[in-house]
Amino acid sequence: MASALCALALLAALAGPICLRLRRDPGFVTGRDGRLSTSIVLALAWTVILVWLLLAILGYGLTAGGGITYFRGADGPLSTLTTVYLPLLGGPYVALIAAKAVVGLRVEHGSMAKPAAKPTESGRRPLRELIANDSGRTDLVDLQYVVLSAVTMLYVVLFFLADVGGGLPRLPAEMWALTGAPAGAYLVNKMAVRANPVITNVALEDGRLTVEGGGFTPVPTGPPTLLTVDDTPLPTGTDPLTGALTATLPAPGTPPFTVVVTARGLRSDPYRYEPAPKPPVPVRAQQPPTA
Repeated sequence: MASALCALALLAALAGPICLRLRRDPGFVTGRDGRLSTSIVLALAWTVILVWLLLAILGYGLTAGGGITYFRGADGPLSTLTTVYLPLLGGPYVALIAAKAVVGLRVEHGSMAKPAAKPTESGRRPLRELIANDSGRTDLVDLQYVVLSAVTMLYVVLFFLADVGGGLPRLPAEMWALTGAPAGAYLVNKMAVRANPVITNVALEDGRLTVEGGGFTPVPTGPPTLLTVDDTPLPTGTDPLTGALTATLPAPGTPPFTVVVTARGLRSDPYRYEPAPKPPVPVRAQQPPTA
């Protein structure tokens, strides 16, 4: 019990400062578009867990384990390091490196749109970005990658705490598939994503509609970019500075409504625009009549 409590304290000492650092400045775990990167976050989480396991085993071996003899033998506390845990860590890192390369090449060649993320009021990125695509909709491939990785991490942590003196938990050698297979699906999804336009924000001011995002540029020999509001096409212009699409909303033009952009024959995900509720006007207390 004491060993498990010490191991938990060590985990808090490792993960706590990292979480506080990322809370203040999440740039370390964001992609080139400013959103939370699923591959970076999971690779970082697995790194922290593996470092924690090794330090906890080292501390136990040099104290309650009796010294250097604790680490010797074919069935020592680190015997499954190369057969299970390094492959378990390898999947997320292969996905991280390959995804960076694939996304970079596709953005450079114009076959993927990666518009910048909209800043948040708090400056922190929402955790939902780990399982969502660039349009903010849940991505099933990202979801399975995050969920299976989280379950595997929990499995490793709980089994280790149940028997700290036993060293690295004796997991089946095939356990690496719980991170390797989802990481592979995540990478294939990055390679297969089409260059659909992405809408990140819609603003309406005095009947003027502004649609922000990426992938709006049409093919020179193809049809022009089409902007529709509730399936009604609108004459569209482009802001030369930001690349945002602009259009005049016809009367009555009352939100909420759904915006869709079609470029190069590809449609964006529908974006539902709803105006922000106005804050209530404070009611002033009536002054009592004067005599």
